[in-house]
Amino acid sequence: MIRLILGGDKSGKSAHALELFLAAPPPLRVAAMGLALDFAFREQIAVHRRERPPEIPVTEPGLELPRFLDAARAQDGTILVDSLDFWLFSCAGAGVADEKVQALLETLAGYVGPDAPECILVSVEAGLGPLAADAASRNFLRRLAALNQAVAALAADARLVVAGLPIRLKGA
Repeated sequence: MIRLILGGDKSGKSAHALELFLAAPPPLRVAAMGLALDFAFREQIAVHRRERPPEIPVTEPGLELPRFLDAARAQDGTILVDSLDFWLFSCAGAGVADEKVQALLETLAGYVGPDAPECILVSVEAGLGPLAADAASRNFLRRLAALNQAVAALAADARLVVAGLPIRLKGA
């Protein structure tokens, strides 16, 4: 089962996703996607790591997220991916966004259905901020919006987090 947790920057989406993750059946595995480009972001990643229980393994598959999720699907347990926006940013920077997004969506199709393991995916909702001033940023936001929409279509549960409060968009 796929759960998609969306929200703006610093909306509380990661905290809500972690809450869902810790309530899920073990074993629990985290796939972290943060690419620290500056000191402030390195600190944000460190805070996220400190908030997670130390006994939960964290994997940083980078561009190989589809391969990681494909292999993890064969195992039992719950996976938290935080976050798709940073993964897409990394893929775009490496010039492989289109092929990696296609591979991710094909892999996620295997997480659909009642017997599928749980995969919780976190992403920034692209439409919440002001229109980007430059073409590269607008292009990235459009790619992210398309990715979020495609994942939402596969998800059994989709939520938008605003001011730390989750709003159910899809699912029971």
